[in-house]
Amino acid sequence: MRIEDVSSTEDSGTLLLKIVAARLIVCSPGRNFVTLRVDTDEGVSGLGDATLNGRELAVASYLEDHVIPCLIGRNPAQTEEVWQYLYRGAYWRRGPITMTAIAAVDMALWDIKGKALNTPVYNLLGGASRHGCLVYAHANGADIAETIDSVQKHVAEGYLAVRAQAGVPGIASSYGVPKGGKPYEPAERGLPSESLWSTERYLNFAPKLFEELRKAAGENLHLLHDVHHRLTPIEAARLGKSLEPYHLFWMEDPVPAELQDGFALIRSHTTVPLATGEVFNTIWDCKELIERQLIDYIRMAVVHGGGITPARKVADFAALYHVRTGYHGATDLSPVTMAAALHLGLAVHNFGIQEHMPHSGLVDEVFPHEYRFEAGYMHPGEKPGLGVEIDESRAARYPYQRAYLPIARKLDGTLTDW
Repeated sequence: MRIEDVSSTEDSGTLLLKIVAARLIVCSPGRNFVTLRVDTDEGVSGLGDATLNGRELAVASYLEDHVIPCLIGRNPAQTEEVWQYLYRGAYWRRGPITMTAIAAVDMALWDIKGKALNTPVYNLLGGASRHGCLVYAHANGADIAETIDSVQKHVAEGYLAVRAQAGVPGIASSYGVPKGGKPYEPAERGLPSESLWSTERYLNFAPKLFEELRKAAGENLHLLHDVHHRLTPIEAARLGKSLEPYHLFWMEDPVPAELQDGFALIRSHTTVPLATGEVFNTIWDCKELIERQLIDYIRMAVVHGGGITPARKVADFAALYHVRTGYHGATDLSPVTMAAALHLGLAVHNFGIQEHMPHSGLVDEVFPHEYRFEAGYMHPGEKPGLGVEIDESRAARYPYQRAYLPIARKLDGTLTDW
């Protein structure tokens, strides 16, 4: 790489690279992924994740038709400049499609910068603040007994924190519970499936689940639970109070967070820590939640929140208000995003926990990566850049297949939040 180091020049100390090409790799090794590859004139390339579950091709079109032409000739080391150009320059800001596209570019540029400087990305973010990132797994079952078995299985695998979900009696299908014992993969090929929901049955059941889990798992295991936006604030307050004896690590997404002030009512009734944000796209989605200390963990995904550049800013802002990170890490994000989240998590001081749904072996073959799990923690590894590659020949074997997330209805047929 050319690094200008002449003090008299305007570009003193600047990494001199130029973007010469960028292209998309859309594949479906069991589920759909959109990957952006950015190439430079020095032969260094970087990868970014552009996956938006159920709307993948919309992001691909945004990148192909509008963003990639604007990248050619730019210096990939200028991550802040390029990010602001794509965010402010489009005029029509925010939204999941725009921010996912910007995130893909941002991740790819950080990957290039790390490779060009021969160091992992976390070193460019301030260096390691810890030995590894605490992660939580997903345990689930059709009933309480199956969920207990699943939790114990994950503990045996070394997890120190587990999210627990179980089928609700009287409801044919429940969020977070897979079909036929398969790993939980909510996106399904074909048109959207439908599930049913009963708030009252759920509110009566959830405390029983965690009472039994505490009996079986003991007091030291971190237990988490995802409500998945299903409740109103007063219903969430009731749930939080009922779960307090079981000291959850967090209660996730108790209500839709478009009304940020709704969390104030929940907060006034329960001491259970609150986590939200996996559907957020910018700092503005969580500004009030953070400033008023209405949440304890911010979960905005690196890919859907615009990339590493803004995620670091959100983390620093959250740190002022004792809010920690808990980045979304489900399998609807590619290994590129998982790596980016781990580099951030290793570096920021107010890291809290990282979601970890392991990808299938097939996905790992398409996306060979450096990050690793050991004894409850994950580490992004020491490979320069993000530490993830893509095997394009393997990816080509698995073409895109349309898939959607489910939708949910109440027992009377009213459409509700999935």
